[in-house]
Amino acid sequence: MSLRCPDLPFLPGYTFNPNIGRTKFNMDPKFDFIGDGNRALKEKVRPNMFGPLTDKYPSIYPRGESIELPGWIAFDKQILCFDAYFQETLQEVRGSPFQIRKVKIYFFLEDGTIQVIEPKVENSGISQGTLISRQRIRLPAPMDENFYDIIDFNVGREVELYGRVFKITDCDRFTRTFLNRCGIFVPDPHIVPNDPYMDIRAHDKDALQAKKPNRTVDTLGKFLKYDRKVLNFKGYWDDQKTEYGYIHLLEIRYYLADDTIEIKELQSESGGEPGFMFLRRGKLPRIYKELPSPGHDTPYTVLNVLGSALTSRRYIVDPLNYGGSKTQYYTDRDLSIGAVVNCYGRKIVLTECDDYTKLYYNQKYGVTSFKPQPTPSREKEEVNIPPPKDRELPPWNGFGTYEDSAQNCITVEPKAPLKDIKKFLTYDRIGLDSHILRFEARMKSKIPENCSRIFIISYYLNDDTMSVFETGRRNSGFQSSMFFGRNQVLLPGQNLYTSKPPLYYTPQHMFIGATLIINNFEFVLIDADEYALRFMELNPGQVLFVMTAHNFRNKLCQVMGPEFTEHEMITIARAFSANCYKESYDRSKIRALALTELKRFLWDDLDRLREYFLQRDADRTGKLSRKDCYTILKGCRLPFDRGNAILPTFRIQKDEQCNLYYEDILNFLDRNNCPMSDVPPINIKYDLWWGSEKAPKAGLLIDWCAFNKYLDLEDTFNEVIGDNTIKALEQNPSST
Repeated sequence: MSLRCPDLPFLPGYTFNPNIGRTKFNMDPKFDFIGDGNRALKEKVRPNMFGPLTDKYPSIYPRGESIELPGWIAFDKQILCFDAYFQETLQEVRGSPFQIRKVKIYFFLEDGTIQVIEPKVENSGISQGTLISRQRIRLPAPMDENFYDIIDFNVGREVELYGRVFKITDCDRFTRTFLNRCGIFVPDPHIVPNDPYMDIRAHDKDALQAKKPNRTVDTLGKFLKYDRKVLNFKGYWDDQKTEYGYIHLLEIRYYLADDTIEIKELQSESGGEPGFMFLRRGKLPRIYKELPSPGHDTPYTVLNVLGSALTSRRYIVDPLNYGGSKTQYYTDRDLSIGAVVNCYGRKIVLTECDDYTKLYYNQKYGVTSFKPQPTPSREKEEVNIPPPKDRELPPWNGFGTYEDSAQNCITVEPKAPLKDIKKFLTYDRIGLDSHILRFEARMKSKIPENCSRIFIISYYLNDDTMSVFETGRRNSGFQSSMFFGRNQVLLPGQNLYTSKPPLYYTPQHMFIGATLIINNFEFVLIDADEYALRFMELNPGQVLFVMTAHNFRNKLCQVMGPEFTEHEMITIARAFSANCYKESYDRSKIRALALTELKRFLWDDLDRLREYFLQRDADRTGKLSRKDCYTILKGCRLPFDRGNAILPTFRIQKDEQCNLYYEDILNFLDRNNCPMSDVPPINIKYDLWWGSEKAPKAGLLIDWCAFNKYLDLEDTFNEVIGDNTIKALEQNPSST
């Protein structure tokens, strides 16, 4: 195709070729709708110096040397946003002939399309959302052949879109900057007129509101944010100024979810009772002067009460709440290390906090110093506590026991007297340890027959009671029977009919040589059993006239005086006894008795017995427990009855755990190993009883060499006598 100038003839050389210098030969793919009737597509022609005018506008700025990009790439996702409104006429609406509806106009730069959206308004009564979908919109007639472009939109201008006139009042920051760079001046935002219909609705809504103010505060957001988050402090309350007061170690917990405080007392370092709740969880007022009166913290102020009856009363509330007091409570900003918290008049000092509390204050308030504060020590002051006064009871009338009568005087309802449970549990029977002291006694009487009677006095340590049992002798005229039942025995020579509790015999009155008066009968303790002597030696502080060997050595260094008792002599005799006794039946005699029994009953099954021992001893240790040995001997049918079945286990070798070596038992029962002659049978139940081999009483012979060596008097006399010793001898010459 060639171009020519109309003033020149159409001859060769007078025509121009427009393709000379052209590098792009593509066609413009954009098409527009034109006309009112049957619409057709008309291709846009790119503007050139020879072609006709098009709907494209020339650039405001001069063309630079840059790469030309199509609009759908250069302005991709770039939108101009304008705030606008339009008036809508209302029919038959009181006081509002029209309605103002606010919209947003979006102009898409990439293709020149326009979209109008009305934001949603609560309870508006109209359908809102997209008023005009995204499309290119033509100008109103008579310019309806062209479309709205960027220069048609600006603040303060009115645009008509499909019959509705929109007044543009403002635009966003990007739109204002873009238009300014294009050389288009953008005025300041315009004020949107008030909507008369919405003003009437707002006035009606205010008229329906309650006259009293709304005191509710929405705390749901704070609860969801700070739930289970607690600030933990430690502190103390110094209460030493009051009587019997001390320093209370406290733990202060501040709950961030509802600004409440909980204080709990910590357990003391010395143990004792666990800490109790010092202040239950709740809001703590910062200023406390007195207990608040009823209605002090009510949120409303009542102006007047109308009506006399309770059911028909009415009251008027002050909407301004003039004169109402507002209580200030402790918050997290009031708590810090070293701060003093007024807990209803008690000054609580905060000394330290945990790691989460430190992190919280560092992030929210920028606090970096969390140095713990010292806790004062308790002042050691002697407190003179007056002794409790004894309760004055009426005198005892002698009926029943004193404890029963005293308990009936204390309470109206009869109750059993209280016992010393601690003493009962300490001195009650524990296995073979009976905690019963048994003494042999004789009666002192003017009747000669009574002086020869022998009694056994048992003293029970768990409740300080005694019982007397008489041991009858042959041809004495007295039989063995209970002389005095178990009961507490009163000390003689005291006035019983007083308000003070009577005195009873105690363990300190029980010793050999002591005289007891029981029911007007006088008894003299002449001996004690092995358990009583052993108990008094191990517990010398509980029994009078009984001491350890070390204490008795110091006493013998002094001059023997009248205080030296018979019981002390028995103690020396037991400690330095020289009695020698031998066993009645040794291993050889017991083995002879066992072999005689085996021969008499024709028992000869030693191999089977050995097999059973080896079968029970799977580890081949060579030893078994005493119970297993008894079981095997019984299973092999040894000719021993239940009374003398213990014969084969006498004098058998044992280990540290008292396990028996069964090889020694086999040698014990083997008649081929060291044969022994037969012996006459004996009464095994009597002769081999454990009491038959009881050691003789100590005190018949004393090892004086060991006693003198223990006293070590030679070294004592060789020592140089000091001034203190001389002064002591001068002050107490009787000791010499």
